[in-house]
Amino acid sequence: MATASLDTGYDHNFCFPVPSALENDRVKLIPFIPSRHAKPFFDAVLPYPEVFNYLPGGPYATPEEVSTTFFVPVIHKNQGNVLFLLIDKTKKASPSSAQFEGEDGAIAGHLAYINSSPVNLATEIGWILILPPFQRTHVTSNAVGLMMHYALDLPDRSGLGLRRVCWQANALNLPSRRLAERMGFNLEGILRWDRVLPRNKQEFGNGVKVRDGDSRGEDCVGRDTAMLSHCWDDWESRGRDSVDAIMARVG
Repeated sequence: MATASLDTGYDHNFCFPVPSALENDRVKLIPFIPSRHAKPFFDAVLPYPEVFNYLPGGPYATPEEVSTTFFVPVIHKNQGNVLFLLIDKTKKASPSSAQFEGEDGAIAGHLAYINSSPVNLATEIGWILILPPFQRTHVTSNAVGLMMHYALDLPDRSGLGLRRVCWQANALNLPSRRLAERMGFNLEGILRWDRVLPRNKQEFGNGVKVRDGDSRGEDCVGRDTAMLSHCWDDWESRGRDSVDAIMARVG
């Protein structure tokens, strides 16, 4: 894994040091900067509105909405969150991404560290969005693996040395849960009625009708959440070697 120090031209407002890139020979993760990345990301995701099914936000109507309804209020204003744009270095960028600051490769999605805590040495990998052409390829496993390395490796390996990385998914989102388990995350339990979903996400609720008189109304359904984790002792005992093997073999 290669890392580089942060370009100080943009304040990501994150509670941990932000690398300018996490990358290997297959993928690259760069911190999301709206002025550079919102338009190319919007162009790349526009044909695939289904990728937002299990995310609280999206789809977006304009590139500006990427910033105003998601990046600024959800990511940038919270010091526990930082978003990375995901690039597949093995593919060429589409013509619509020609303005994409000279990065070699194609936009494949985004991922984030969220709910991070320096006090508790913990973070979560979330807001995982992988565009359909890059699903079931090397892209997701390598991106998640790079983020696990940076979070769980000790500083002498260029990591943060955290104790816990968690992963939360809609309990119905079996592909997300299977991915987490394949990367060594352990299921800790199902959080019942964990979240209230927006009105446009009704079909992704827990299937249980809310009671009459609910303060959010029956059209804001509930979500059950699968909670998984990968902790430092998992990482040191077997996790790092297992993740490295997955990253190396996924085609």
